[in-house]
Amino acid sequence: MRDEARDPLDFQKALKAKKRRKLGKEIMLGLGAFSIVVAAGMLALNWSAGDARPANVGQQPQGLFQQASSPQFAICSRVRRTCVVDGDTFWLDGTKIRIADIDTPEIGQPRCDYEYELGMRATRRLVDLLNAGPFELHTIGNRDEDQYGRKLRVVTRNGRSLGDQLVSEGLARTWTGRREPWC
Repeated sequence: MRDEARDPLDFQKALKAKKRRKLGKEIMLGLGAFSIVVAAGMLALNWSAGDARPANVGQQPQGLFQQASSPQFAICSRVRRTCVVDGDTFWLDGTKIRIADIDTPEIGQPRCDYEYELGMRATRRLVDLLNAGPFELHTIGNRDEDQYGRKLRVVTRNGRSLGDQLVSEGLARTWTGRREPWC
């Protein structure tokens, strides 16, 4: 009996409320889809910008990095974006780079005090060299990465290898293809 006594306007109100809820869900779904498309577009732009450099350019520089356009280097801490790990490894804008033409003493697991001390000197010197001005990264041979996923690059400034500079200062040695003991 009670259903018969219902006001027909109550039915219309309920129908309008249901339509509003449906419209709200559709708007939220549309906004979610739009957000996904925008995020995917931004990700695609970042990937294409990163892939714009040729993978194996031989003597061609992969990029010119200037103090004005990139952050200053420091010795790495927990956050590793642009910093120096040790005398032959650094991070540049989130990419880990191994200087391909040199070997420097280890500071993470040194075998003696001399290796650690020389490794720290090489690390501090690499920070200074990278912060001194624009430099270029060059591939060496046809190998892009080492077994640890680090990009293998020769770092040059004005045509001179920064690795060679570390070697001439006694803080590194030319890479021969295998590690030699420092102790």
